Order: sequence, then C-alpha cells, then structure tokens
Amino acid sequence: MSNRLAAVSLVLAAVLTLSACANTVRGVGRDVGNTVDATGAAVNDVAQ
Repeated sequence: MSNRLAAVSLVLAAVLTLSACANTVRGVGRDVGNTVDATGAAVNDVAQ
C-alpha cells in the first residue's frame, strides 16, 4: 500500500512539473513573437 501511494504521488508530481514546463515554454514563445513584432515595427518606423 505504501509503495502504491509513493508511486501515485510521484506520477502526480511529474504531471504537475511537466504542465508547468509547458506553460513556461508557451510563454517564452509568446515573448519571442512579441519581440519580433516590436522589432519589425521599429524598423518600419525608422525606414519612414
């Protein structure tokens, strides 16, 4: 019984960790996209 509880706890912790990583990667992707957009807008402003 104790081993089963430990295994379930380990799996739950792993799932929570992986979901946190997915959110972080998604956030970084959005930040990079926003940076690219801002840089493009700045280049267009300078060109005009």
